[in-house]
Amino acid sequence: MKSSEKGWLKKYLDFRKDILGELTSEKRKASHPEQSLYRLIQPTGLMYGHAVDVLDNPENEQLNEKDKMKLLLAESLISSSLLFHDKPVKDPEELSRLMTKTLESIGSFYNNVFPELATPSKSFFGRKKTPLELAEKILDKRIERTADYSGNFWMQFFHNSLLFLDIFIFGQWIHTNADRIVSDFFKYEREELRFSVVKIIAVAAHANKKIEFEERRLLDFFLQSAGLSSDKKREAVEIFESGVDLESINLPTNNSWLLKKYFLEMAILTIWADKKIEDQESEFLVRLCHYLDFKDDDLENSMIAIEGFVLEHWEQLGYLQNKQDYNEISERFIKRLTKLTENNKSRIVGEVKESKALMALLRKAKIGELSEEEKQKVQMLMFTVLKTIPTFVVISLPQRYLTLPVLLKILPSSVFSETLGGN
Repeated sequence: MKSSEKGWLKKYLDFRKDILGELTSEKRKASHPEQSLYRLIQPTGLMYGHAVDVLDNPENEQLNEKDKMKLLLAESLISSSLLFHDKPVKDPEELSRLMTKTLESIGSFYNNVFPELATPSKSFFGRKKTPLELAEKILDKRIERTADYSGNFWMQFFHNSLLFLDIFIFGQWIHTNADRIVSDFFKYEREELRFSVVKIIAVAAHANKKIEFEERRLLDFFLQSAGLSSDKKREAVEIFESGVDLESINLPTNNSWLLKKYFLEMAILTIWADKKIEDQESEFLVRLCHYLDFKDDDLENSMIAIEGFVLEHWEQLGYLQNKQDYNEISERFIKRLTKLTENNKSRIVGEVKESKALMALLRKAKIGELSEEEKQKVQMLMFTVLKTIPTFVVISLPQRYLTLPVLLKILPSSVFSETLGGN
């Protein structure tokens, strides 16, 4: 399934149809669609302008960065449509109709809101293109406008993380009738949201009262790709140079949990760009959380999500290594998870006791050595236990990083005494 070849979108849909169908199930509908979408998008790297986790595609190693990004954008747009569909889908025929409508919406969305990507609905010989053909061509064009793989995490981050705003705006677009007034509104919103990212970069960069070299480069990277008008570009530079008060940045959050989460994580990564988070910057992030009407737990969860993402994909994000020290990030991450599991100790103990297979393996480990297969089973069963913690309903666990030795570090020691003691 190479997204550089004609017909890649159909192959993708055939490959993912069962997984995508699950997004319309009764179980999925019980979750908040924005949180479900975050859980799908965040681990892939798309929010951060990278494509590190591409749909369990067996041909991943043969794909270049843009091919991966294209598949993830298609996945995210379609997932958004399915998650925000107002009722469960009951049969394959209904799912097929919904998918056709979604593909039509993708074509309509980009043709109206991104005029620079406009693609005719008919071929050179006058044949009307199918929704599948039109969507494929438009997605090809959209990804061609992203940055090439450059070996620089931050350049790609600020060039390509704007794809997230495509997904967010598309989630609103699918609930409207595309007339000229609606199209003009969304084109305006597109520019306003991109300009809001400039404000976030500026206010985060000024958090420690001085502009770092790395932060200045971030603005340059962003302005290269944001497609802002010349007036907006000048205003962006002025805001960045002079600074802006948090209380006056006036972000258009639309009361969207997902959009606010994106702004928060953009701010965290801006501050991260110069290797460390100073006390003033930590205080700023707390204030930003409150400004966004988030709680302190939301900030902690975003830190866990970002650190977990970086640790999980350290080798693929190897060009981060001159910016962040692996051991330092790992220690911070383990400390956060240890605190989280301690706060949820009773829940963990109850879940462990409920799992007869896990209890049996833990008893065996207490008196002898487990085989490699048994260790892997303990690891997977412990993941199942951790997923009952509310934080991990929204945040994906970094499963490659969380080896069994790491899991044993983050679990409160009393978990084992309370589950195995006296048995």
